Amino acid sequence: MTFWRHHEVGEEVFGPSTVVVRCGSRQEMDDVARHLEGQLTATLHGTPADLEAYSALISILEHKAGRLLVNGFPTGVEVCSSMQHGGPYPATTDSRSTSVGTAAIQRFVRPVAYQNFPPSLLPIELHDDNPRRIWRLVDGQLTKDAW
Repeated sequence: MTFWRHHEVGEEVFGPSTVVVRCGSRQEMDDVARHLEGQLTATLHGTPADLEAYSALISILEHKAGRLLVNGFPTGVEVCSSMQHGGPYPATTDSRSTSVGTAAIQRFVRPVAYQNFPPSLLPIELHDDNPRRIWRLVDGQLTKDAW
């Protein structure tokens, strides 16, 4: 099979591209999927019965791509809380995050705890009266209220 002889055909391509790998068995298809590098997306096309019969393939692809699609085509990205635009290396350098969407902020922040600080030394965003009226997590509750 060409896929095994030319591993570069399994590398991610940024932009429109299609690679078709013809497999002789379900096991061979699973083996091909296991050998894929990290991808931004993976798309499956099939009937509900096909998807049920090939659920093992879905489990493999969950570890290979950041976004899985069924009977569709990857679209552009949208800044929303459900967007995942990342995946295992080399699709991204840090698969714990996304490069687009509201969760992308996690790529640029580092938590810091301030213990026993007097209010005058705290960042204004941490003042009890919340003068900027920003959303904060206080005792497990999201609030804009002072506390």
